[in-house]
Amino acid sequence: MQSLRPFSVLLSVVASLALAGAALAADLATLVGNLTSGGLSEREAAITALAASGEERAAPILEALAAGQLYVRTSDKVAVIGKADGNRLALVDAISGSPAGNAVEADLERVRVNNRLRGTIEAAVGSLTLMSPNAKVRLSAAESLFKRRDPAALPALDQALAAEKDPRIKRAMTEARAAVVLATADAPAAQKLAAIGVLRDRADRDSLGVLNAAASAASDAEVKAAALAAAGSIEQTLAAWQMAQNVWYGISLGSVLLLAAIGLAITFGTMGVINMAHGEMVMLGAYTTFVVQEVIRTSAPHLFDVSLAIALPLAFVVSGAIGILIERTIIRFLYGRPLDTLLATWGLSLVLQQAVRSIFGSSNREVGAPSWMSGAFQLGQLNITYGRLWIVVFSLVVFAALILILRKTPLGLYMRAVTQNRPMASAVGIRTPRVDALTFGLGSGIAGLAGVALSQIDNVSPNLGQGYIIDSFMVVVFGGVGNLFGTLIGALTLGVVNKFLEPYAGAVLGKILVLVFIIMFIQRRPRGLFALKGRSVE
Repeated sequence: MQSLRPFSVLLSVVASLALAGAALAADLATLVGNLTSGGLSEREAAITALAASGEERAAPILEALAAGQLYVRTSDKVAVIGKADGNRLALVDAISGSPAGNAVEADLERVRVNNRLRGTIEAAVGSLTLMSPNAKVRLSAAESLFKRRDPAALPALDQALAAEKDPRIKRAMTEARAAVVLATADAPAAQKLAAIGVLRDRADRDSLGVLNAAASAASDAEVKAAALAAAGSIEQTLAAWQMAQNVWYGISLGSVLLLAAIGLAITFGTMGVINMAHGEMVMLGAYTTFVVQEVIRTSAPHLFDVSLAIALPLAFVVSGAIGILIERTIIRFLYGRPLDTLLATWGLSLVLQQAVRSIFGSSNREVGAPSWMSGAFQLGQLNITYGRLWIVVFSLVVFAALILILRKTPLGLYMRAVTQNRPMASAVGIRTPRVDALTFGLGSGIAGLAGVALSQIDNVSPNLGQGYIIDSFMVVVFGGVGNLFGTLIGALTLGVVNKFLEPYAGAVLGKILVLVFIIMFIQRRPRGLFALKGRSVE
């Protein structure tokens, strides 16, 4: 008998739970039955009662009622939720949530609601979601109430605030309550003044809209003055954040210009070659990325998130090798003739564009973003996309790596020697033709790296490089021909100036104004911000 005692206790517990479940189901069935019967006034009371029950199934039932998806099956009078499935409705038992087969609408009777009941349902669902065990649901409900500002939701909001433990959700609920209080005509002035303080601290465009509406509707002079003062304070804060946003956009654009111009700064500064095909080296890097991703998509989809890491060295090698080939076959015969190099490389750029069109077609090609470059985050009121952030980081890493190459490697030493005094470098045994080829290859390879980055923010097409070649020359000339730090400062400066001009002058006129500024600047400083020093350049 002793051995059977634990078993009997377990049976009694299971029986108790079953009875409790049956009682809950019975209560919910009664509430739903009241919801599906009677007139509209009885339904309003039933909606309130169902929401007050706290039942887990209450929210989906009320949402289905508002959407016109709550039915009573004619054959057995069971309440079901029906969703379109072809020509029929897929049914779910409203009380249990289990599948209940399918039916045509003629076999069902829709539970109808009007606009007034929809408002009641919306408030009821809001109160249910405010008390949800899911933190994301509670946060979403608070944000929804902030925008809806329904005075009927104030009691539920106060109840949820009293029970909330999560600081972030509690703050969202406090802000929602402030918005609701300001939308309540008969709320005491003291409460409205406290609510204005809460929204002033929030300091975003949504709170500015609420405060402006409250100021327009306020009958109390003190409340009106406080709302206007808070709105003015927020406008100043938003203006400061907008300035910071423009600076970020400028840095982002400047990093793109830096990537596109840094290779040109090497070849133009060291070799004096006006390389109009530099943009096509960028384009080749972008197409290398496209090819790498196509191979990965068809052969190893699980490697897609590292596709850019695979494409980077390949883009450098492809663009660098083509750069060396161009220097050995065309450029080396044109040293000292800058106009001839301009014409030759311009014709070469057309050839490369047409070659890419023949291979890949003239339409834009899709280059996907890995998961770690997708999405964005908020820093205060700044909106920062991960893609742009990584491009800024990447451009600075490339810049730092290039500085190390120039300062710490034999190739860098030879390049600096040739830049400063080519005849003397040749006289001491430096093979200047070899340095020229490697320098041109290095500049072209870096352009290929720029193409990998640009494939994430621009269309990959045969004309990709044409959009950056003029800007790249402007950056190089403005910063100082051949000076990498000048190129960095020039790229960031022009990027920020462009983004500050765009809201007032437009994108096209803004670029024209920047070009006019650079023309005036180089008249005063022909060698740019930071001029190279050396006998040859002087």
